[in-house]
Amino acid sequence: MGTQRNTISLWFLIIVMSVAGCAEVTKTTSQEAAKTFPDDIGPLLEPIRQKYQLPALAGAVILGGRTVAWGATGFRKDGNDVKVTPNDKFHLGSCTKAMTATVIAMLVERGKLKWDTTLAEAFPDMVDEMHPGYREISLKHLLAHRGGLPPANRSFPKGKSFMDMHNLPGYAMDQRLAYVRMMLGQEPESEPGTQYIYSNAGYSVAGVMAERAMKMPWETLMRTMLFEPLGMTTAGFGAMGTPGKIDQPWQHLIIGNQLSAVEPGRFSDNPPVLGPGGTVHCSIRDWAKFITAHLKCARGEGGLLKSETFKLLHTADFGGDYTSGWAVLQRDWAGGMVLTHSGSNTMNFAVVWMVPKLDFAVLVASNQGGGGVEKGCDEACWMLIKKFLLNEEDGKGR
Repeated sequence: MGTQRNTISLWFLIIVMSVAGCAEVTKTTSQEAAKTFPDDIGPLLEPIRQKYQLPALAGAVILGGRTVAWGATGFRKDGNDVKVTPNDKFHLGSCTKAMTATVIAMLVERGKLKWDTTLAEAFPDMVDEMHPGYREISLKHLLAHRGGLPPANRSFPKGKSFMDMHNLPGYAMDQRLAYVRMMLGQEPESEPGTQYIYSNAGYSVAGVMAERAMKMPWETLMRTMLFEPLGMTTAGFGAMGTPGKIDQPWQHLIIGNQLSAVEPGRFSDNPPVLGPGGTVHCSIRDWAKFITAHLKCARGEGGLLKSETFKLLHTADFGGDYTSGWAVLQRDWAGGMVLTHSGSNTMNFAVVWMVPKLDFAVLVASNQGGGGVEKGCDEACWMLIKKFLLNEEDGKGR
């Protein structure tokens, strides 16, 4: 990742879409709207991709318990003529957090963890070297970004770099444990448990709590408890594709106002220590399978978790508007509550808007970070919301 290696971190980039005066939304209207468009929404996304000069853009729409439309448009690598396909993989960045929280919730249901498990209980061997402020922080604090750990733009221990974290000894599970030991030995950013600080480190600590409870790596837990049961066959970790080949979308970042393609490889993403906070990639349709599972359980139809557990995952904690990988907001166009999250490792961007009450969601992703990608994905989401939920033909944005 060239000159950007020492500054790459995962960012939480909530797109604010404030819409006033929308007509009341009903599921019947939404279903009728969905019938008027083809399954492939690539052509709908293409004008937006061109407008914001993005290498590729992918999207999906979930309505009535199924993915009614999806597609991708553009190219795997800027300046190359290899087109993306609807099954290509896109990096989800911090949208991984909801997946990690879901796996942790499954472990809570199985009695392997508790929401109020403290760091002192989870890491008894670290208590003496752990900063005293962290000892009573619970798993729920971490998932709500109330653990007092540093913000996302300072995700590495003091004095340590991107490459230092990539080159920690041992396997990923060993590296994450060493990382947690370093982070919990530092002075808290604020009094733990009191202040919202969006922190990738907090999700790493939560991931290591799950690893200790199950005695297996976070990656294995994600595969066996989430990806395989949901049929997410394209899901994996880190940069997409094979080094030296253009068999998946390459990542892109802006360097000196120029778009630069990043070849896939070991160092082409954040290190595994930050995995639980944001290193998952998958196809847009496989991501939709995960979001559909959340919508299904929110309706009380069973699946990965009990409906009451999903309600906990969708309810903001500690007086804020964030919980378990979701920002909980109110939007007129949704008739009330929406759940949203976005993510980027500075070389990709992904965003999801989910409305459990209406059994509806839109997902959009691009293989570019920076530049106009946020606005482009914002416009794409709004276009899909208007066409598939509000049954409006004008998809030009708010």
